[in-house]
Amino acid sequence: MAKLRHIAVTVPDMEEAATFYEKTFDMERVFESGIVIMLSDGTISLAILKFKTDEQAGDERGKDFHGLHHMGFVVDDIGESSETIEANGGEYHMRLPDTSEGVSEIKFRDPNGVVFDIVTKDYAERAWGAKV
Repeated sequence: MAKLRHIAVTVPDMEEAATFYEKTFDMERVFESGIVIMLSDGTISLAILKFKTDEQAGDERGKDFHGLHHMGFVVDDIGESSETIEANGGEYHMRLPDTSEGVSEIKFRDPNGVVFDIVTKDYAERAWGAKV
């Protein structure tokens, strides 16, 4: 089983964008780091991203791309889900380095090139404080 858990957008000013979504849609900040402010409506999270380098951005769009960057799904089994994605026409894109607690994010592109990632419930709760 998979659940959509976040949508990530890249912006030129994280604070300005986060404040907009907080004031406009009553979203709550649940996590912050140097490149992300994570907001939540209680069910789905919105990741406001500002990459500092092209390497952090992770693909050809680079650090200066602004717009919908990717969406993320929480899955029960990373291996099984990866196989299902590829069997249905998705292609492996990249993998973030694993943490000391285990697997982090694995990114794919759907048949139309749209980027998405898959993570486990444990990772989502650890990394973003998301209640899954």
